Amino acid sequence: MKKMGLNEIRKSFLDFFESKDHYVRKSYSLVPENDKSLLLINAGMAPLKNYFMGIDTPPKKRMSTCQKCIRTGDIENVGITARHATFFEMLGNFSFGDYFKNESVHWGWEFVTKHLNLPIEKLWVTVYEEDEEAYKIWNEKIGLPKEKIVKLGKEDNFWEIGTGPCGPCSEIYYDRGEKYGCGHVDCKPGCECDRYVEFWNHVFTQFDKDEKGNYNPLPNPNIDTGMGLERVACIMQEVDNIFEIDTMKHILDEVVKISKQDYKGEDRKEDVSIRIITDHIRSVTFMVSDGILPSNEGRGYVLRRLLRRAARHGKLLGITQSFLTNLVDSVIEVSGGAYEELIEKKEYIKKIISIEEERFQETIDQGSEILKGYIEGMKKENKKVLSGENAFRLYDTYGFPLELTKEILQEENIDVDEDAFKEEMEKQRQRARSARQNKDEVGWKEDLYSKLNDRIKSTFIGYECDKNTSKVMAIIKEGEIVSEILKDDEAIIILEETPFYPEGGGQKGDQGILYGEEFVFKVSDCKKVNNDRIIHIGKVLKGRLSIESTIVAAINIENRINTGRNHTATHILQSALREALGEHVEQSGSLVTSERLRFDFSHFQPLTEEEVEKVEDLVNKKILEGLEVTAQQMNMEEAKKRGATALFGEKYGNVVRVVTMGDYSIELCGGTHLNNTSKVGLFKIISEGGVAAGVRRIEAVTGPKAYEYMKSEELKIKEIVKIVKSNSKDVVSKVESLVDELKNTYKEMEAIKNKMASGAVDEILQNMIEIDGIKVIRYKLLGLDVEELRNLGDQLKDKIKSGLIVLASIKDDKLNFISMATEDMVKKGIHAGNIIKQVAKVAGGGGGGRPTMAQAGGKDLSKIDKALEIVEALVKEQQK
Repeated sequence: MKKMGLNEIRKSFLDFFESKDHYVRKSYSLVPENDKSLLLINAGMAPLKNYFMGIDTPPKKRMSTCQKCIRTGDIENVGITARHATFFEMLGNFSFGDYFKNESVHWGWEFVTKHLNLPIEKLWVTVYEEDEEAYKIWNEKIGLPKEKIVKLGKEDNFWEIGTGPCGPCSEIYYDRGEKYGCGHVDCKPGCECDRYVEFWNHVFTQFDKDEKGNYNPLPNPNIDTGMGLERVACIMQEVDNIFEIDTMKHILDEVVKISKQDYKGEDRKEDVSIRIITDHIRSVTFMVSDGILPSNEGRGYVLRRLLRRAARHGKLLGITQSFLTNLVDSVIEVSGGAYEELIEKKEYIKKIISIEEERFQETIDQGSEILKGYIEGMKKENKKVLSGENAFRLYDTYGFPLELTKEILQEENIDVDEDAFKEEMEKQRQRARSARQNKDEVGWKEDLYSKLNDRIKSTFIGYECDKNTSKVMAIIKEGEIVSEILKDDEAIIILEETPFYPEGGGQKGDQGILYGEEFVFKVSDCKKVNNDRIIHIGKVLKGRLSIESTIVAAINIENRINTGRNHTATHILQSALREALGEHVEQSGSLVTSERLRFDFSHFQPLTEEEVEKVEDLVNKKILEGLEVTAQQMNMEEAKKRGATALFGEKYGNVVRVVTMGDYSIELCGGTHLNNTSKVGLFKIISEGGVAAGVRRIEAVTGPKAYEYMKSEELKIKEIVKIVKSNSKDVVSKVESLVDELKNTYKEMEAIKNKMASGAVDEILQNMIEIDGIKVIRYKLLGLDVEELRNLGDQLKDKIKSGLIVLASIKDDKLNFISMATEDMVKKGIHAGNIIKQVAKVAGGGGGGRPTMAQAGGKDLSKIDKALEIVEALVKEQQK
């Protein structure tokens, strides 16, 4: 057996299956496409579910991939065990109704023995105990001795998740030798010791399990195999754990260098922390490269949790400064050759991680001290559970993920009241925290469109025309496939050919009508579903329509043109942002309608007014230059050479459409555009703001809508001109002058008020009464707010030295009360807060405060006198 590097193994596997006529596809994004059952891709077959279910048609019946995967279900074991990781790569070959067990087994054996050169005497296999077909292939065709084939039960060698496609498995094992074994005479695959390592699972999906538990044979069985790349690298490099394989060790060595800690490969705390950082930095680097941003929910929360967990373990190693960004370089050095997006997004990845780490560094020390205080307090009181309220405070105020709090507490044998924590989350966000959770399973579900005949396809011809004659291929009404629809029916129609652009890439679908001699159907929206079928959503305005009918499809041209204006402007905007702000700007999402455009992009601080103006000027400059807009089909490699930019998370095939605007913008795009930038007319930004950490959003309008916006702003200015009795030329200076006058007038009024209040002190003192030896002032005023009442109260308190003051005032239809008691009165039992609470209650209000000072408000202005009248009784009551 020759030693092979991880990257060499990956290439060898993919090359092998390419030689077996497989379509080798680059890894799908970690972000699932149109799959709400998964938060993150967690298995090689997960992105291919629709192919296995027949919902979508695969690019070829034979495929092979090396898929990026994230799993966090066993995160507590990462760094502690030799095999657990949050990020891993899964090698796989797949057949969608093409070859089956015989080819899968033969090619598997050929690859491991002829290409990996694993010694045959070290190899074992397992099969499902009832799968005689697989057993015979291994024994009679491959020639593996019976004693090397182990039959296992359903729990070990049968793959199924609820109902749906399922089938038996056959796994290939490697014998690591007696020193890893349990010493038992019957030790073989299936034993729980560490001697036999399963590294390649072949799933024979040949049944469809129904609701009654019956296993019905599939007419076209599938093959789904999975081989953990890191695991097979351990075997090929003869190391005991994944952290010692070449690519992982390269990153681990850099962690050691930064931390100045020796790595001994033992279970000491320092080694565990080094391994956790090594694993987590791989995960966060790949996640950010696929467009995931740190947040407090969904996959963004997974990213934040991993990143902050790595940062904390850096602290445990004595690393005081930010360090994760430096480790990104190590990840890219070993993985960039296979995953070019890492190289392309390098600066972006480092910026996002840097910002998140810095934010965490700002709060982790303070949060750690708070948690330390909680722990000390619980130890004194012999408590073993941290309250949910305190756990939530750490999360909300100091950015501690709950899992991080739990991890620190576990070191002290303390638990967390998680139910109470979730209740606090619910109170704050007012929505279920479990709305989106990580599910480490495949959510098989039936899709309505998968019931349609495979011959029902749609062809989009909207780039060339806006109207055409077409045949009705399918009609869907109320979730059912029907043969005809009548007037007032709301339905979905699929045509053989259509000029209607289906929603995609941020652009809303076309609107328009489908019509015939006695039929009219208004299309309100258009979308693409599986197998590239285009659905027209709308309502029958006239007549009836049946399957196979021939109709005319006509888009709303004005709607298409206005949408084109906004889409073309969006492309120019992206280039303008990169020119004005820097090359780190990446598109994070967009929305293009006929009314407006919305563009989300990576940037790490609000745009200044000058930056917004600069971007707007750049876009309008390119519009006025009248750049020619062209669209060309080309392969992905050629597009990249030309410098075409792509949208995070968007699905692209080998052949892509490249939209170019002069030499200023070149992007991969399937949307509709104008043929010249001058037709955009005018571009106006109407808002700029933040939507997530490191993501900004610009909303803008173009063409007629931009003109309407500018016109409305002009009308506002004209109204202002009339109000201030000026002209448009001098209106700014006039408004400035009026603002200055108002400021001066306000200052003068405040001075007069203070003077009047001071003058009122003597009058108020003359109305002071004495109750059982206590000086009491209760007085009504007009025109003073709470702050002014407090100032007056302070002056009165200074005058009387000892006593109680209760003041009331009405200003702007608001009733306010304040009460003050000197310290000696408090000792006698007088409580300003309790008094003011009762006084305000008379006027239908409420309030309270300290014994020495309190304030309140009232609702019934007519009760101000009655409220003050009860002060005397309250003083007597409190004295008692």
